[in-house]
Amino acid sequence: MKKLENKVAIVTGGAMGNGLGIVKVFLKYGAKVSIFDYSNKLDETVNNLKEQGYDVDGYLVDIRDSKKIEECVKAVVSKFGKIDVLVNNAGVAKLTPFLETTDEIRDFHFDINIKGAWNMSKAVLPYMSSDAAIVNLSSVTGTMVADTGEVAYATTKAALLGFTKGLAAEVVEKGIRVNAILPGYIMTPMVEGIAKDSDENNPNSVVEGIAKGIPMKRLGTIEELGELAAFLASKEASYLTGQSFVIDGGSTLPETMSVGV
Repeated sequence: MKKLENKVAIVTGGAMGNGLGIVKVFLKYGAKVSIFDYSNKLDETVNNLKEQGYDVDGYLVDIRDSKKIEECVKAVVSKFGKIDVLVNNAGVAKLTPFLETTDEIRDFHFDINIKGAWNMSKAVLPYMSSDAAIVNLSSVTGTMVADTGEVAYATTKAALLGFTKGLAAEVVEKGIRVNAILPGYIMTPMVEGIAKDSDENNPNSVVEGIAKGIPMKRLGTIEELGELAAFLASKEASYLTGQSFVIDGGSTLPETMSVGV
């Protein structure tokens, strides 16, 4: 039996990037997946996966809209009768120097990265029973490291770690586990956007520079991240809650880039 056989999962931001990697791995392990996304790639992603024989559907949802979330969550429950897994993956990142960060840019990060996970969890939890799991996508950024221009993003990702621990403490008696994944650099559209923000004329050089600074000398794949999410969603992780798991190719490992032999 596959590790997620007949599990019903909702993955936010699952139309591309890390979310798509999570969706693909969940489907591989037998889950029924509903993608909540606001991307114009949603229909294309869902159709491609259905053509491969997977049980997947998509809901056009802005996770800042609580009413729309509740409507779509009820549709998932009506179809499947339950929700076993929620992955709060949807997130945004826009590099901006702190003193140039407008209220709109700040709120853009806060409303999606923090409030979005809050809204989704609040809507889904009433339909979860024992052995259910929530997986939040935090980051090494904000929790362990940070670069210039990342104040808004780093703040929200650090907040997600606190959200994970607080929520885990509240729902543990119901048999629901809540954990967080802290990715380093995974090759996603978000990373491509950060590279363009850093060097519009040569974004590839930024990606190459990132890879050189990672002990494994490469960025991670969305499928590698998906495997970690699947583990945390499965019974294999039945004694884990309120924890955070770094997946970064060792990028947070070096104490310095200039010492050592």
